[in-house]
Amino acid sequence: MASTIPTTMKAHIYTNTSPTLEANLSISTSVPTPTVSGPNELLIQVLSASINPADHKVPELPGPVRRLVIKTPATPGMDFCGRVVQAGTKVDSIALGDIVYGRLGPKQHGSLGEYIIAPANAVAVLPKEGVTVDEAAAIGVAGLTAYQAIQPNVKKGDKIFINGSSGGVGCFAVQIAKVLGCHVTASCSPAKAGLVKSLGADEIIDYTTTDVCEYLRAKGKVFAQVLDNVGTPDNLYKASDDFLIAGGKFVQVGSPLSLGALRSAASRALLPSFLGGGKSKYEVYTIRDSAEDLKVLGQWIKEKKIRVVIEQTYEFEDVPKAFAKLRTGKSAGKLVIHVGK
Repeated sequence: MASTIPTTMKAHIYTNTSPTLEANLSISTSVPTPTVSGPNELLIQVLSASINPADHKVPELPGPVRRLVIKTPATPGMDFCGRVVQAGTKVDSIALGDIVYGRLGPKQHGSLGEYIIAPANAVAVLPKEGVTVDEAAAIGVAGLTAYQAIQPNVKKGDKIFINGSSGGVGCFAVQIAKVLGCHVTASCSPAKAGLVKSLGADEIIDYTTTDVCEYLRAKGKVFAQVLDNVGTPDNLYKASDDFLIAGGKFVQVGSPLSLGALRSAASRALLPSFLGGGKSKYEVYTIRDSAEDLKVLGQWIKEKKIRVVIEQTYEFEDVPKAFAKLRTGKSAGKLVIHVGK
């Protein structure tokens, strides 16, 4: 199969990101195809990809910071579903031709190119039925984030508040919390309330008309976890002293990617309560590769315990339109791009 792999490939590339990533994307047909160099690596022909806020936030970091993470020219994209066309010498659980799904960290050769390199421990094989390629491509970052941020922190019967419940992570989070037996209170806009309710939310807060902190305070100390996918309101963590149970945890997933947001996260994690900090456990979530977690999510989708919410699919040439849509922050669920055949 290696002989059929082209030496160059088609990919969206950028070298700078001012004023936006999408304004600088162009399609190149002469990008060198990456090759397997490690014994546990896979070369994957991408079929579909999906995008996340980090796919533009990281490249749009100030130049010196960005260059520490990504060498340019680069191709964006972390989530993928694709066909294995080459494998390292120590890969024994995945065969050539298998359709796999997973996520990459921010890197030079992202999933908006025809071929990617991924470690074998960061992918799972697509179930033989019940999960489409587009659905699998949308699991990666959002699905793993929701699962890993919730599953270790709750038990059946717990109450959880999900701040920001209609985006990529939020749609997975509501459903995962329900599968784990939780009572879910979720915030979203009125336009997304029907969707979030259909995903299983027990109670919905309209953040456009309601003071979220006061609403939760009125319930008393009943929540085992807060999952914050938004980063606002700014006082949500401090207010959680009044609605998290003893031992409850505040998990920060999403926030603006800025120095101010980083300072806020640092003060939440380090500032003692007597100096104005919160009393509850505070964690800034960091995603980790896990083939096992991906398998769990794939199986739940196959069994229809959860579903993948895809707002829109795009063809390869329309990637800039997909990023422009993502940037609005108003997508319900995931945006998927068709990369290969």
